[in-house]
Amino acid sequence: MLIRLIFAALAVGITAWLLPGVEIQPWWATVIVAVVLGLINTFIRPVAKFISLPLNILTLGLFTLVINALMVLLCAWCVSDHFKVESFGWALLFSVVLTLVSWFLGIFKK
Repeated sequence: MLIRLIFAALAVGITAWLLPGVEIQPWWATVIVAVVLGLINTFIRPVAKFISLPLNILTLGLFTLVINALMVLLCAWCVSDHFKVESFGWALLFSVVLTLVSWFLGIFKK
């Protein structure tokens, strides 16, 4: 579990470093952001996906990107002292890049 947390924090940190519209300060706050984002994705995201299921079906799954961006903005609101996202567009890009970085780091985790 500790290794998963380290990889998640590393993925969040790398993604924030890559995107100028996202800021995490200080560096150790990446662990807090990773934990909060993990909790939001575990408990709130499934409810949001279920509620938006008709819209998700109508858009052929593309509305999931909007839900992911909203989860990032919720995380930024929860950890507002350390995690800042400039706009919805940056949140959307953060969620996409975070997925790619997490996938890439997952190759090394095994």
